[in-house]
Amino acid sequence: MATKSTPAELDEIHHIAISVEDIATAVDWYREKFQCEIAYQDETWALLKFNNISLALVIPDQHPPHIGYTSCDAEKYGELKTHRDGTRSVYITDPFGNTVEMMDADSL
Repeated sequence: MATKSTPAELDEIHHIAISVEDIATAVDWYREKFQCEIAYQDETWALLKFNNISLALVIPDQHPPHIGYTSCDAEKYGELKTHRDGTRSVYITDPFGNTVEMMDADSL
């Protein structure tokens, strides 16, 4: 009979980013429909904090839709870029062309 082993610590999804045409309109809509807080907002992107995950709203020409993961060793995926909100990350793609953001945990 196989014994259960202690699972390794699971990775953490920091945010999901979706494309919107107008940041202010999108923020207003999400704030009307859901209980969330604005962590950051400007004309080209916003970050809404929910209880269990954050939602990034991005303008199509500025950022691709993506999933952002927290990583203690994000630099192993490539050179980290510092963003205007102070976070550092690198974008990679999965085998199917989906964009993944590896975020430096120390910059969050």
